[in-house]
Amino acid sequence: MGATNHSVTKSRPWLYYALITTALWGVWGALIEIPEKAGFPATLGYAVWALTLVPVSLVAMKLIAWKPDKDIKSVMIGLAAGFMGCGGQLILFQALRSGPAYIVFPIISLYPVVTILLSVFFLREKTSKKGWAGIIIALVAILLLAYIPPGGNASHSYTWLLLAAVVFVLWGVQAFVMKMAGDSRKPGNMQAESFVLYTMVSAVLLIPVAVYMTDFSLPINWGLKGFYTAALVQLLNAAGYLFFAYTMRYGKAIIVVPMLALAPVVTVILSLIIYAVIPHPVIMAGMVLAFLAIYLMAE
Repeated sequence: MGATNHSVTKSRPWLYYALITTALWGVWGALIEIPEKAGFPATLGYAVWALTLVPVSLVAMKLIAWKPDKDIKSVMIGLAAGFMGCGGQLILFQALRSGPAYIVFPIISLYPVVTILLSVFFLREKTSKKGWAGIIIALVAILLLAYIPPGGNASHSYTWLLLAAVVFVLWGVQAFVMKMAGDSRKPGNMQAESFVLYTMVSAVLLIPVAVYMTDFSLPINWGLKGFYTAALVQLLNAAGYLFFAYTMRYGKAIIVVPMLALAPVVTVILSLIIYAVIPHPVIMAGMVLAFLAIYLMAE
């Protein structure tokens, strides 16, 4: 049994990295509401996340003996991927200020479509019929899991729709770039740890933007349930990014990206346990499809 498990780990390390990433991001999603509801705004939560990436990037550098990819091409690609991911997060905050969350989240949650199309056409990635079935089911599941029952009035301006579309493209292209430049099957490609380092740099550089977006006229909780809880919760997100980088390096983008986007399954389950909230039937249907998709894609 031990030899079999070792063989599976060696042949498909991406599966374990993907599951760890999904778990960390799922737990993060379930707990992130705690500091926000306690009075610590999401924009400052971004700043905290950027800072938690610093120790994670130091761990990543230790793993590669402090030898990141330092050539101009790697630096530019790493920063580009970082700015796409971090910038997308800030644009998302702006979209949610004027647009209905029940429309914004389903739009951005389908970013794997962008990654899949780019990977199929430019990287020539292929998978089995079961894999394709899993991908299609995963996309449907993602859409259902992002469902939020309509409530409140949306802004008459549709700028938020454009912003949501921008995030959708940025996150899809980011995952593709990380796969294209960090594919372990191609000698000389970037190390996963280098992406973590340059994402940290990108995230920290954008902290002033997040601070500028914060409404300081409202009271901000700098105490245990606010700032300190946010730091612990965001550390889960930052650690997840390290495993995300490994997932993209060793797995097929058309498989791992839809799988990672199913982190809301973990979030919904934990939210049910922690907050005793019964999910909407649409979300429950998404959970069932998500488990089916993961099974098919991991075959």
